[in-house]
Amino acid sequence: MESESSLRERLIGVGVELVTTEGSASLGLREIARRAGVSHGAPRRYFPTHHALLSEIARRGFEDLGARLTAAIADTTSSRAQLQAAARVYVGYALEHRGMFELMFRHDLLDSEQHASGERRLRESTLPLFERIVALVAQCRAEPNTAHRPGAPNEAAPPSAVTAAALWSNLHGIAQLWAFGSLQLALDASPAGEAPGRDQLDQLVAAVLNAHLGPVTS
Repeated sequence: MESESSLRERLIGVGVELVTTEGSASLGLREIARRAGVSHGAPRRYFPTHHALLSEIARRGFEDLGARLTAAIADTTSSRAQLQAAARVYVGYALEHRGMFELMFRHDLLDSEQHASGERRLRESTLPLFERIVALVAQCRAEPNTAHRPGAPNEAAPPSAVTAAALWSNLHGIAQLWAFGSLQLALDASPAGEAPGRDQLDQLVAAVLNAHLGPVTS
């Protein structure tokens, strides 16, 4: 007989497969239960709300993205190179896994007040990602070959968290606008529906980093 923990994992696994292949709109409780081969009421035994199950599915996306980020920066030699590699992975993941990416950043799932008491908040998976960006921004600023942020000569740079938030928003916007086909039209780039080429992605990422951190000076 299948244990409760393994059935719980199977429900999450089915959800991950569904959102990956069919998008976030496919994640109804009945459909997940049907694909898992259980009654439509079975998920309620393990997840008190629909949001609780969706949050656990989205958490797997953060785990996957986190593992990719770690692998991408493992062989880099500077904080700037780490941030550049992480940025490429972030945009690439967003375009490769659009359904999961959309689910990961749904505000209704991040809002802990929407969930029953005692449930893990999806926010607990989101914040470590942001904290990694903040740390890399701070490290980049400390490196001697990175110029100061563009602006007035005596203008103080914003806190690392503010710069990281702006940089993150910029990358997220690139991913969304590329997914919508808007950037391709504006840049006369790859046809809509195609991921950016490595050169295109590198140019966009470099422009984002230069805008928020200043260019590398040597």
